[in-house]
Amino acid sequence: MAHRGLNFGIFLAPFHRLGENPTLSMERDVELLQWLDHLGYDEAWIGEHHSAGWETIASPELIIAAAAEKTKYIKLGSGVTSLPYHHPFMVAQRWVQLDHMTRGRAMLGCGPGALTSDAYMLGIQPATQRPRMLEAMDAIMQLLKCEERVTIKSDWFEMHDAKLHLAPYSDPHFEIAVASTITPFGMIAAGTHGVGVLSIGAGLPGGPEALASQWRIAEEAAAKAGKTVTRKKWRVVVNAHIAEDDEQALREVRKGERNETITYFEDTLGRPPGRADDPLSDGVKMGTTLVGSPDTVIKGIKTLLRLSDGGFGGILFRAHEWATREQTMRSYELFARYVMPVFQQSLDTVVGSNAWARDNRKTIFAPSTEAVRRAFTDHGREAPEEAIRARTLGARDLDATK
Repeated sequence: MAHRGLNFGIFLAPFHRLGENPTLSMERDVELLQWLDHLGYDEAWIGEHHSAGWETIASPELIIAAAAEKTKYIKLGSGVTSLPYHHPFMVAQRWVQLDHMTRGRAMLGCGPGALTSDAYMLGIQPATQRPRMLEAMDAIMQLLKCEERVTIKSDWFEMHDAKLHLAPYSDPHFEIAVASTITPFGMIAAGTHGVGVLSIGAGLPGGPEALASQWRIAEEAAAKAGKTVTRKKWRVVVNAHIAEDDEQALREVRKGERNETITYFEDTLGRPPGRADDPLSDGVKMGTTLVGSPDTVIKGIKTLLRLSDGGFGGILFRAHEWATREQTMRSYELFARYVMPVFQQSLDTVVGSNAWARDNRKTIFAPSTEAVRRAFTDHGREAPEEAIRARTLGARDLDATK
């Protein structure tokens, strides 16, 4: 679903606290995607994780297939597929199939794998994850051309005369994006292949200030590889929650955010590099954690756009359950009603039309009084005062406001 201006969506890891029914949590995830589709959000990226108990979706493809049957417009991607965990031929095959099943609404997000515990269980050394991701991505991009047969022999996968027997539904293929955190790796990979970027590190300390330099890395890598990258396909991932005013928004999320940060990011993961002790407070102070009223969130997005030194194509909310289910759904609705239109250029003409009518009401609406009178006198009757008053009441009320 394409809009003017920025696109909006979510990055659904997901984050489901321990103690909740995991079956219902997956149903809730699909329900959220339906709600976002109804509200006009553009896209959602669904994560792949295999350990640690919180991020419980192991196969984003399954969620995408289920959600695609229950939505109409929203694009659905993996956020991300951990390429070192999969044979690249199978990744390409699955996503071509999803491309057809969704009629072009599927997207492939690529990454090396975020949870070290996932790689450990698969016997993959962390030092090999990034090189393997690049090897897999090279293979996938070759396969998607559907031209020559591909033969590759690496230390972890092989392909012999491989060629997809089903071409992508999208031309030339479904959209692809690479996750980028605080290192240059993701930007270099995206630039090398001329694909999109998911800036997951934008919410980390120093992340917003690094946006401009990060994008330059992608541009330089693209130029070196003879490719091009576009800011329109650059998404920035942030935390957000919207309520009617700033105090209410903070009050709704404070307890849930503390539980997630302490229980998962500290006690379970040992607070990964770059994550603050109190990310909510730090992010709100920086103006890049978008928790507050619609006006506050609008200011935060404008700050991010300014720091990017040229803009980006979309904002993705890191989907969380800091607030209650009802408050969370309401947050997405408030954002769609009052924030999205500001950055989608859909209000300018409406506001302009209203201003024009107000500024010209005397010259435009005044003749309507005479028109009502003539409608009677042309037929030999005198216009009732009630009809004249009813026709001109609106104009007189407007005059009274001046």
